[in-house]
Amino acid sequence: MAIINVSHPTGSYPIYLESGALANTGQHLAQLGYRGRCAIVTNQTVGPLHAEPLLASLREAGFEPIRLDLLDGEQFKTLETVAGLYPRLVAAKLDRRSPVIALGGGVVGDMAGFVAASYLRGVPFVQIPTTLLAMVDASVGGKTGVDLPQGKNLVGAFKQPEMVVMDPDVLGTLPEVEFRAGLAEVVKHGIIDAPALFAALEQGDYDLTWLLDEAVRVKVRVVQADPFEQGRRAVLNLGHTFGHAFEQLSRFELRHGEGVAIGLACAARLATRLGHCSGATTERIISLLDQLQLPFTPPAYPFADMWAAMFSDKKRQGNTVRFILPRAIGDVDIFNEVTEADVRAILDKK
Repeated sequence: MAIINVSHPTGSYPIYLESGALANTGQHLAQLGYRGRCAIVTNQTVGPLHAEPLLASLREAGFEPIRLDLLDGEQFKTLETVAGLYPRLVAAKLDRRSPVIALGGGVVGDMAGFVAASYLRGVPFVQIPTTLLAMVDASVGGKTGVDLPQGKNLVGAFKQPEMVVMDPDVLGTLPEVEFRAGLAEVVKHGIIDAPALFAALEQGDYDLTWLLDEAVRVKVRVVQADPFEQGRRAVLNLGHTFGHAFEQLSRFELRHGEGVAIGLACAARLATRLGHCSGATTERIISLLDQLQLPFTPPAYPFADMWAAMFSDKKRQGNTVRFILPRAIGDVDIFNEVTEADVRAILDKK
């Protein structure tokens, strides 16, 4: 078993990464000093697949768990959905020592984390990601939130988990299209700070647990250096300025990983146009996306709508849109002065 420790300003938490880790959750949580009532927040897709082994593990360790199933999909990641959870926690008599456990992908983790941050002004939170995308990205770093009609994750809070449990075995039930979408975040981490990971993806020769370990450690290094996204942590948004806009304009029919994949290609093209990285690097990124059967051509949305969606994104700074652009594989930087004309040129050049 790999245990990756994550430090943050108020403490630290372990990430347990091993095959079969789901069945050891109760034991790990009890070792942290928790007992009694707890809540599992999941959805109608993941719950029937993975909730029972988790419930059994918790009961065996002395917990009294309740299971709360949400509707599945980004379109339900709203304040209305979150508001519906609080009365159920009150009815179950959860107190300030009662953990809220997220069992699902990034949408479930974001909502459960926001509930944990706000219920009784904060209760313990546990992340059990069940998608590749959530394992390598959303479950680490303490960011939670919900969407507004104007954009993604515009309401939220930082809430560090007590622990994260990653069980590669649960990915066996993940649809292939969702697994591929998760690979976009792995590619992103390779571009940011893991050339060996990027090369392994190119070669198609890797062990899944190794891939998870390498990708997660990139995220850990970045969030430890900048826990509240005041500076360098912004590099984790590589591909997201474009990607979130694509998602929003698609009314979230485009998967997050698919939006990120197209965003990575756009960011690379923009970097080459501005002279920040070579054309060969951009071609290498696009070639890998193509190899992984990920999209890399931007949808044909009106540019005015794209530009407006970028400005509604929480990553803007004042009247400028912030872009994370690659310089090379394993080296990215933050750019605030990118012109509308340059962005238009990238989107118009399909």
